[in-house]
Amino acid sequence: MSLCPRAVVTALLLTAACSQPATTTTAAPSPAHDHPAVGTGGAASVSIISDLKLAPGASTAMIRLERSPRHGEWVTISAGPQPGDSLRLWVVYPERATKAPVVIVVHEIFGMSTWIRSVADQLAADGFIAIAPDLLTGKGGVAPPDTITAQAATAAIRALDPDVVQRQIDAAAAYGMALPAAQPRYGIVGFCWGGGVSFQHAVHSPTLGAAVVYYGTSPPSASLASVRAPVLGLYGGEDARVDATIPPADSAMKALGKSYEFQVFPGAGHGFLRGQDQQNGANLAASIRAWPMTVEFFRANLEH
Repeated sequence: MSLCPRAVVTALLLTAACSQPATTTTAAPSPAHDHPAVGTGGAASVSIISDLKLAPGASTAMIRLERSPRHGEWVTISAGPQPGDSLRLWVVYPERATKAPVVIVVHEIFGMSTWIRSVADQLAADGFIAIAPDLLTGKGGVAPPDTITAQAATAAIRALDPDVVQRQIDAAAAYGMALPAAQPRYGIVGFCWGGGVSFQHAVHSPTLGAAVVYYGTSPPSASLASVRAPVLGLYGGEDARVDATIPPADSAMKALGKSYEFQVFPGAGHGFLRGQDQQNGANLAASIRAWPMTVEFFRANLEH
């Protein structure tokens, strides 16, 4: 018997309540420069997200970062070719005895955020060196510790040169793979605008090991012949604008003999991983399925 998303979430919350001691922890409010405000999931959802080892939603991102045992740091690198072409990176290291693959984390149209940094932290918890480049480095006033306000970020991102963005991602990947603790392999994951950038990076880079696209639009079908890395797409069923770009990409990738897997989660909206407390449980249900798929996809294609 299949359960609707609300029933799945209710069952999981009941399980969490029975198996764990009560907690009075509450979620911190989402920073002003994040997506539009989302409701807090309460102590039960904080507990369940922690139990299932998911990337957090926006309402619990700050709590997760504050409690993380992993080393995270800001680094500034040169992204060339002009002097002063610097790029700010948020780098998080896993706790493991062996060298780790690198995963580049591409932010949404709203720029670097506490939530994106918490996603990088969870990828490190899952065993990867996670690097989130601030693709708006130098593009406006910074609101520490993240980036510029959402309105300014949206306007600035729309003015970015896509070729420069890809060059910056190349630089971030090269930096990561040169770290003493890194394997010489990298993947990429992006969200919203960053999801489209991630798919485009698969078109751009001949050395990419794997790409995960969270609710981002697909590149033009005519450009997909250069894709070498396997691509995983994860989409909300209530996201018609983005979902309309899936069939052309699927047909083109199949015709070209390329690897493109995708999953559309019924009832989930655009931005479901961030907004896990939205869409009457459908976003959380989608996240519970999507995050393990993401981790396993990277492990299968980057760990050797």
